[in-house]
Amino acid sequence: MSEPIPSLAELHALGAAQQPAYPDPDAVAKVVAELRNRPPLVFAGECDDLRGRIAEVAAGRSFLLQGGDCAETFETVTAGNIKNKLKVLLSMAVVLTYAAQVPVLKVGRIAGQYAKPRSRDTETRGGVTLPAYRGDAVNALAFEPDARRPDPRRLLEVYNHSAATLNLLRAFVKGGFADLRAMHNWNADFVHNSNVDSRYEELSDEISRALAFMVACGVDNDQFRTVDFYSSHEALLLEYEHSLTRIDSRTGAPYNTSAHLVWAGERTRQPDGAHIAYLSRLRNPLGLKVGPKTTGADARELVERLDPDCEPGRLTIISRMGAGYVRDALPPIIEAVEATGRKVAWVCDPMHGNTFETATGYKTRAFSQVADELNGFFDVHHELGTWPGGVHVELTGDDVTECVGGVDELNEADLANRYETACDPRLSRNQSLELAFLIADRLTDGRIHRVNPVQEFQAEDF
Repeated sequence: MSEPIPSLAELHALGAAQQPAYPDPDAVAKVVAELRNRPPLVFAGECDDLRGRIAEVAAGRSFLLQGGDCAETFETVTAGNIKNKLKVLLSMAVVLTYAAQVPVLKVGRIAGQYAKPRSRDTETRGGVTLPAYRGDAVNALAFEPDARRPDPRRLLEVYNHSAATLNLLRAFVKGGFADLRAMHNWNADFVHNSNVDSRYEELSDEISRALAFMVACGVDNDQFRTVDFYSSHEALLLEYEHSLTRIDSRTGAPYNTSAHLVWAGERTRQPDGAHIAYLSRLRNPLGLKVGPKTTGADARELVERLDPDCEPGRLTIISRMGAGYVRDALPPIIEAVEATGRKVAWVCDPMHGNTFETATGYKTRAFSQVADELNGFFDVHHELGTWPGGVHVELTGDDVTECVGGVDELNEADLANRYETACDPRLSRNQSLELAFLIADRLTDGRIHRVNPVQEFQAEDF
């Protein structure tokens, strides 16, 4: 049985980073009490299933694709937006599955990613200083005193919108929307109508022939039409995460039932801090973000706290280094963690370390730098003989203009056309698909260490 979860008061006494300064403690207490009585959003058995699948990633027998909005907003919780994000992720997964020849584990930054850490507590415009926007879970984006005042009742809206999102996602992935052939048709349309490398067209044509061959052979079962899809978000707001923690009736272990996987961010991973103390007691699979200032010793201490039993599938380490740092900063972290005997899932977040501001004030990312960090991630794992287990991307299913470069050759002047993010810039639909083909190229270049699942199957069953 797991150790009991510390109380909220005990967690705050440890020094909880990145928490809102709520003006009314009584209002916070009422919201927490109400959330504790709400039904779980996910179930313990689903979290256990995901932990088992992440163990396959860690063993080199699967690849993890994790993606979604930087920060979800209440107004974008529509059927169309949810469908488009899912469509992009599933289309990317088709390409990656064929390239890697291993299953692709699909996890969304969705149904709970409503809060964001900030580098400053306040924002000043024209001599007026207000609290920083910390996501719809805390306050509103409008630069007005009432909008920026932290409101704990917004946590109830996070729950309601997350429940609606999960309900629709479950209907989509089990109701035929995820049909493998339909997803690939979208990819094929993308490569044949875009200025992409000819290698990507060749790969798309290969997948088309493979699907046609399977259909001709009579392979047409539920695996063509349904997929498993999991939710994740940063476990940032302790009042929300703590109030949705439930004790599993089967085992007596605590689970965070707001998402299948929750992670500690770069700003909240203090080894003796509140977030690590809370996460270490959960039975959910956990994520840990590490940046370029993380040392091997730092990483070792954190994995020992979060995964004391060396449990396969327990921990996913998400590196967010920046293109200029990944080749130097990542190897000592991998070596230190691998030396502990733990087999974690190694995942690359090529977005957060590559943000810059244009002369016109837009926060953006260059597709070329995103690609460079991913290539550095693969290069490091090739050199160390370890498995590059996945990618963690901020993306949308819409034709936004938030990141420069990519197949549509967006430049800084294009950013004003459809810059819609509430926080950090996301890859557009076409940039996301282009990234999938880029990753596929690395997965098929013969320079990565992997387990051959076909050989394993033959050895065990024949």
